[in-house]
Amino acid sequence: MYSTRFLDIPPLVAAAGTVRLPGSKSISNRVLLLAGLCAGSTLIHDLLDSDDTRVMLDALRALGCGVTDADGAVRIDGIGGTLAIRKADIFLGNSGTSTRSVTAALAVLASTQGAQFTIRGVARMHERPIADLVDALRPLGCVIEYAGEPGYPPLRLGDGAAHALNLDGPIRVRGNVSSQFLTGLLQALCLVGNGHDVVIEVIGELISRPYIAITLNLLARFGVQVRNDDWARFTLPAGRRLTTPGAIHVEGDASSASYFVALGAIAARAETPIRIEGMGSASIQGDLAFVGAAQAMGARVRLGENWIEVSRGTWPLNPITLDCNHIPDAAMTLAVMALYATGTTRLTHIASWRVKETDRITAMATELRKLGAQVTEGEDFIEVSAPEAWRPAAIRTYDDHRIAMCFSLAAFNGLTAGNGGGVPVRVLDPQCVAKTFPDYFETLFAVVTPPAGSVPVITIDGPTASGKGTLASAVAQALGYHFLDSGAVYRATALAAMRAGARADDEPQLAWLARHLDLHFGPGRILMNGADVTETLRCEEVGALASKISAWPMVREALRTLQLSFHHVPGLVADGRDMGTVIFPAADLKIFLTASAATRAERRYKQLISKGISANIDSLRADLEARDARDQNRSVSPLKPAGDAMLLDNSALTVEASLAAVLDAWEQRRPF
Repeated sequence: MYSTRFLDIPPLVAAAGTVRLPGSKSISNRVLLLAGLCAGSTLIHDLLDSDDTRVMLDALRALGCGVTDADGAVRIDGIGGTLAIRKADIFLGNSGTSTRSVTAALAVLASTQGAQFTIRGVARMHERPIADLVDALRPLGCVIEYAGEPGYPPLRLGDGAAHALNLDGPIRVRGNVSSQFLTGLLQALCLVGNGHDVVIEVIGELISRPYIAITLNLLARFGVQVRNDDWARFTLPAGRRLTTPGAIHVEGDASSASYFVALGAIAARAETPIRIEGMGSASIQGDLAFVGAAQAMGARVRLGENWIEVSRGTWPLNPITLDCNHIPDAAMTLAVMALYATGTTRLTHIASWRVKETDRITAMATELRKLGAQVTEGEDFIEVSAPEAWRPAAIRTYDDHRIAMCFSLAAFNGLTAGNGGGVPVRVLDPQCVAKTFPDYFETLFAVVTPPAGSVPVITIDGPTASGKGTLASAVAQALGYHFLDSGAVYRATALAAMRAGARADDEPQLAWLARHLDLHFGPGRILMNGADVTETLRCEEVGALASKISAWPMVREALRTLQLSFHHVPGLVADGRDMGTVIFPAADLKIFLTASAATRAERRYKQLISKGISANIDSLRADLEARDARDQNRSVSPLKPAGDAMLLDNSALTVEASLAAVLDAWEQRRPF
């Protein structure tokens, strides 16, 4: 998952491949709570691993539920409707589903069993209204107090005394605010008054009906069949009791599928579609209806029981007018698809957008306009027309995962007429996707293609012990780019040669080993043939051999091909001695890092001493100067700055100061 402050996505032109969806957030959190409330153990397969599910799991632990890993699944030992813990502070982050459902369940349990709980979340959660749920629960006899601003979390549930609930008459809840309120009531009322029917009446029109359909489906899986009278009246039958299904599988997230359905409609050819696995025609999620909306805009779709294949049909896309009451979350993706349509797309019945992670109507309108789109917004609608001229934009995400994901699709702007090679898109705070799809950007980048030469490269060259590897790694992490340590590539070849018993003068054998290196760079480590060789590559004998074999032209050519293979979306930071002169001569930014021999010797000395290795600083300096001479005077790729490189002497700079200098130079070259 990307943890950078921003992520720059270069222009993209095509998409193809297979995507495996994470588990549905809507299903995952409903299943977790029901498993925690019922008696017995429930084994949950394919559970979504995200911020939202982690806070729900923490809440279950706080209530005394057993939570264990079981060979990739999660086992929940439920409380059987009887509280084992009677006082707890429950933190639910920015998860609306968790907050509404847990509030309803604990309000009922705390009030009937004499407990006290606090429900709280992040600052944004304390701005999301919950009064309608509280107003439905209080007339039953549930003890609920606002711990902050009336109408919003945080909440105090129960007063430590047991109270009898009034369940004789219908329980009324407004239907036009959030379906999560009704979901919370349906789940909570399974726990009490099972001697007779309990009725919930919806005041006004019920929005987001497909999400209630998920709730009813899962309640049935846990043994409670709710009678649904035209989405206006729901009856929980007498004798109801939540019972574990034993094991349950979570299907892939249909809302997350929307981004890849849109991706296929925008950029995939019919012969190489985007295939989305984990949900399909058998899905119980209402957001499957997004597929029909995408087809109306021109997508070509094939649908299987547990998969979807999507490619471009009509191009440019068709504008649509759509009542989005049934797909409020996925509808955000349609607003970005409208950037590729001829005419104006109008999405209506989306008032619920205003009480989500942010005011999504205002946020979407603001960010779409940054790209050049024409946008009209109202209380419950948005109209979007494609830009006449696309503009590079830094998209603010408002800590809203869906804004980050749907705006990533704006990077295909080069496919529109008259937009040349396209412009990049910057996504601010990309880590917000961890709420539901932590690996979203990695998944997206694995199936997209940029135009030739559009993926940015930053090179950082310099002499031995100048700190170029440390600096390059820090730059890559700050930008969310891939990292290439070319010195490690040569040292890995040397290590492979030592293990194979190859001679330092056997150029053909060394080149063969170089061509067959299986090398991967991860955060803080280097893998060769799947094994961590980070520390081994730093051994002095490995480095000495690497310096010798790097002079062989056949070895350098073999490793040039390997190094070029690290150049992927969204970008690359490469460090070495000839990255900016030979390997990536057209790099977008070239840094030549320098430091005096005395400074470099001192750094190397401290590094060795810290590892318990004896060293002599004078000998180290002499060795560094000898290596400098060899590198500068070798016939193949001698060490020297590229003509257009930025010279950076870090003799007196910290890593942080050097990083700031490089990032500042990079920002000067970006179009945002």
